[in-house]
Amino acid sequence: MADAAVPSGTRRRRPEASVPRKPTINDVAQVAGVSFGTVSRVLNNAPDVSAVTRQRVSQVIQEIGYRRNRAATALVTSRPTSIGIVTDGSPRFGPVGTLMALENVARKKGYATTVISAEEPYGQSVQAALDALDDIGAGGIIVIAPVVEMAAAVWNASCRVPVEMIAAGASSTPNVYTYSENQELGARLATQHLIDLGHTDVAHVAGSMDWFDGRVRKRGWEAALRDAGLTPGLCLEGDWSPRWAYETGLRLVREDRVPQAIFAASDHTALGLIRAFAENGVRVPDDVSIVGFDDIEGSDYFLPPLTTVRQDFTALALMSMEVLIGAMDGREVDRTPIPPTLVVRNSSTRATPRKGQ
Repeated sequence: MADAAVPSGTRRRRPEASVPRKPTINDVAQVAGVSFGTVSRVLNNAPDVSAVTRQRVSQVIQEIGYRRNRAATALVTSRPTSIGIVTDGSPRFGPVGTLMALENVARKKGYATTVISAEEPYGQSVQAALDALDDIGAGGIIVIAPVVEMAAAVWNASCRVPVEMIAAGASSTPNVYTYSENQELGARLATQHLIDLGHTDVAHVAGSMDWFDGRVRKRGWEAALRDAGLTPGLCLEGDWSPRWAYETGLRLVREDRVPQAIFAASDHTALGLIRAFAENGVRVPDDVSIVGFDDIEGSDYFLPPLTTVRQDFTALALMSMEVLIGAMDGREVDRTPIPPTLVVRNSSTRATPRKGQ
């Protein structure tokens, strides 16, 4: 039979597609043949559940695709299930590595994360970011603050939940916990390695002094030299980029000021220097030893492979999360900075007398 005529200008209504319903905790209990409370105890890893029951409930959860409602869980348990992370949006190796490690560690510990970037002027954007994360129910907030100006905004801000700041060498306040890797120690290790090789003319091609990292790495270089009875010499402040380091290396060659050894504030800085020297017949490490900082991926394939200081971002994230969770629980956690590691490769070697010396 032909379809009945449809008045002109009228569209046929399509049958509404059924929207699949998300499985609930009651669905898990029914399929597994256990009570609501048993499923809840399995989800919360309570000890009073037999191994057989735990395995059966876990299998059902996987089969039917059940996912916990974090907001509802937080209401029932009165425990937060998410944390906030504030960054300055920097593309540099350190901040990005820290952010990725934090997100990964938080997820493994059962916390959802929300990331917000703060921009200059930090006095406005930092407070707005903290307020936004507080409003969505973050139980605590970690601020990755490589820049001194951003940290000042964090110290001056107010927030109802615990705030932790990752900033190398920065001090805690009554309102803000701090944690970091011991980058000053890393700079000491790099500089001491060059001193142990017999170098007495150890320059520092530094990062930006607007950054905590730049300040503490310079401080470690100075301290290692003074402890060895040497006077800190040439120090050139840069912007962490290979381009700036390359141009600086060219200038050192042009002015005949290439030192015996260089502690470069980052591996990217070292990369720029090595290229500038190679293009002008200055051999690394025969004419100048170079040590970097970061151990970026591929630093072992520089020409020559780079001696550098390795940062452990996973360990940094783990300890940072412990500090924040401790603050959320109202308990004190050891905040001793984690030590970095010196990785010795081929860009540094024993000092040899230069012509005329």
